[in-house]
Amino acid sequence: MVESVPMVTICCAQDSRGTAAMYKLDLPADPKGAAAIERRRNMEQQRQSRIFNAKVRTIGVDVPMLERQMEERKAMERLERARDQAFDADRQRCDKIAMMLEQRESQIARDLDKAVLKFREQHQQPGTRREYDLYDPDALKKERPARVGDHDPRCGPASLQKLAGEDLSEKERRKLQTELSRKWLSEQKEERKRSEVQKKYADELYDKKRVELDERALHLTKMEEECLKAVNMAVTNINQALAMESSERRKLEKQQEEENNFAEIYNHLTGDMLTENPAMATSCYGPHRVVPDRWKGMSPEQLKSILEIQEQQQQEKQRLKEEKKQEEVEWDRQRMLAARAAMTLEQQEEELNREIRKRVDQYNQQLSREQRAHLEYLEKVVYTNNPTAHYHSQFNTTSR
Repeated sequence: MVESVPMVTICCAQDSRGTAAMYKLDLPADPKGAAAIERRRNMEQQRQSRIFNAKVRTIGVDVPMLERQMEERKAMERLERARDQAFDADRQRCDKIAMMLEQRESQIARDLDKAVLKFREQHQQPGTRREYDLYDPDALKKERPARVGDHDPRCGPASLQKLAGEDLSEKERRKLQTELSRKWLSEQKEERKRSEVQKKYADELYDKKRVELDERALHLTKMEEECLKAVNMAVTNINQALAMESSERRKLEKQQEEENNFAEIYNHLTGDMLTENPAMATSCYGPHRVVPDRWKGMSPEQLKSILEIQEQQQQEKQRLKEEKKQEEVEWDRQRMLAARAAMTLEQQEEELNREIRKRVDQYNQQLSREQRAHLEYLEKVVYTNNPTAHYHSQFNTTSR
């Protein structure tokens, strides 16, 4: 590190007596040099903070490993993307199947509700029940009133039907109530009719749609059946043509076979096989070979030569047995000699190994003595001056 050195200017002047006098002028240092020194000092401190801090220090990066990791990451992302797409396609297919099943289930539920309502309307009317009179809403309307009129003979003094303060406008009031009830009933009937009309219209639309789907299904089924009929007809025609071709071919083959059989019978009748011609047994490969299916047996000369050859073969076989037996005896003798030589070599090898181990032990003992002497020399002579803290403090003081 470069330190700033103050600049000292020495001036020489001449007095009245002619002698030179020297004056020391303490001038300020150059600001540019001081700024450069300060800048280098700050850069050194920053460099030390970067190098000596293990968390910030970066010596190098394994670029191929990072690129391989990026490729593996991209491949994994592509695999995950393909897997997600497959799962999405499977989920969409399952959703479509679930929607179709749900629509079918709702259709079945609607059909079942319609059938139940129709059955109830036809066979389960409230008036047909045995205990309907217990909860009939019109039971009081159907019963005879307790008082028909003022002169009803049932209304005696104890009936409490004729009391003071009786409502004399009962008939008008009842008439108004009846009209109001009739009006309400008519409004309810109209509301019910409207709802029934709307329901009927919806059912008609649903029935038309179902009929349309049924007609379309029938049309598709009919087209499919026609296609199948055409295919079956074409297959039938092809099969018939193949059958006719096969029958013609069989006829030709049968006719050819009959002609071949007649020719073979004629050749057998007129050939040398049935006439037992001895020359027919001679093979075309040489006079010493015969044709097996034409051969009529061997001559006495041939039988005699075969017996002589067999006798020669027996003698040769006996000679080979004797030679093999002698060869085995010689091999046994050689094996015994080799075993004896191997035992002798093994004993010599054991003696040599013992001598080598003895020399190795002596050499190891010598090395052990030399090592102990070397360690004593290091401990007593070389390693006598142990480093102090001042020795270690001179390291890592600069970044260079």
